[in-house]
Amino acid sequence: MASLLVRNIDDEIVSALKRRAEQKGISAEAEHRNLLTAALSEPPKRSFAEVIQSIPPVGDDDDFLPKQDE
Repeated sequence: MASLLVRNIDDEIVSALKRRAEQKGISAEAEHRNLLTAALSEPPKRSFAEVIQSIPPVGDDDDFLPKQDE
C-alpha cells in the first residue's frame, strides 16, 4: 500500500481530525484514511427499480390520462 504525506494543513484542521478520531476511539491516521475513502469512493449505483421506488407518490392516476377535447 502507498503512503501519503500531506503538508501545510491548518492546525485547527489537524486538531479537529484528532478530536474526531479520539471520539471514535481510533487513531488520527485511521480517521484520515476513513475520510479520504468516504470522500473519494463512488456512491453505490441504484437499480432502476430502486430509483422508481424512491419517487414520492404525488398526484392521482387521472393526472396522467390524456386530456379530452371539450
